[in-house]
Amino acid sequence: MPLLSRIIDFAPLRALHHDRTRRLREIVNPGAPPAERYDARHYALSHHVFEGAEAAARAGDTETFDWYRTHPDAGAERLGAPPAVLAPGPAGLVRSPASETPYHVLGPRTAPAPPELRDLTARAAALAGDADAGLGRLVADHAVVVCLLRRKRLGETLDSWSITRLPGTVFCDHTDEPAVLARDLVHEAGHSWLNDALTAVHAKIDDEARFHSPWKDAVRPAYGFLHACWSFPLMMLYTSAVLERLTGDVRRFLGAYLDEQRRLLAPTAGDHAEALTLVPDAGLRERLRAVHREALAL
Repeated sequence: MPLLSRIIDFAPLRALHHDRTRRLREIVNPGAPPAERYDARHYALSHHVFEGAEAAARAGDTETFDWYRTHPDAGAERLGAPPAVLAPGPAGLVRSPASETPYHVLGPRTAPAPPELRDLTARAAALAGDADAGLGRLVADHAVVVCLLRRKRLGETLDSWSITRLPGTVFCDHTDEPAVLARDLVHEAGHSWLNDALTAVHAKIDDEARFHSPWKDAVRPAYGFLHACWSFPLMMLYTSAVLERLTGDVRRFLGAYLDEQRRLLAPTAGDHAEALTLVPDAGLRERLRAVHREALAL
């Protein structure tokens, strides 16, 4: 099995996805018979169901609450083949006191993105898989729902994020280049993977430990530093693998991006080795080390 496939396939993560999905579904619809096995897609969509059902219950919206109880996958089948793609725009995001970051929850009135955006995202997901089967699995499992926000020109700043309350959901700006969108899907899927992996092994990262992050040019807590030293290297591995099949402006853009990331990653070697000592699980620790080491060698 290729290196990244071995790294992404993490047994505690599979167990977490099954157990938490089962519990979320029991809360929303206690009478429904459980499935024999729940996977990462069920896990991501069940968080949308839970968020939506809770909001409907608080608002006394019985019709919407009942919709979630009878749609355990949050109506994702209406949004096209995986990943589910929507284009709510910044105005369609929820700004809640419960989350510092805006987000969007799938519901009965969620509309699919236009066909051209669904095609763009499907091509991006396929490119991630073509670059490396492990990256394809990462995107399939941890970019289950893709919310495309603003269309921008190549070279403009692209904002993207994911949040712990909706694992497996990516919010991102986009260009018309699937190779660039694939890079950002890999990045945000990496954050979701690591959030879940740390939870799965019951890791508590010491908030007092801090390290300099070249990406933000600031001292950051170990948790954020480890995330950066995982997700940016994943983007580097993707970019390096896909670069030779690209041409023109997009190749120049991603080539310059890879050069910049090499420069930023290089000084983290010593601090990363120290930060890894805070990760209590040997299997997870070795996965983080291997990806960082592969990216440093590019």
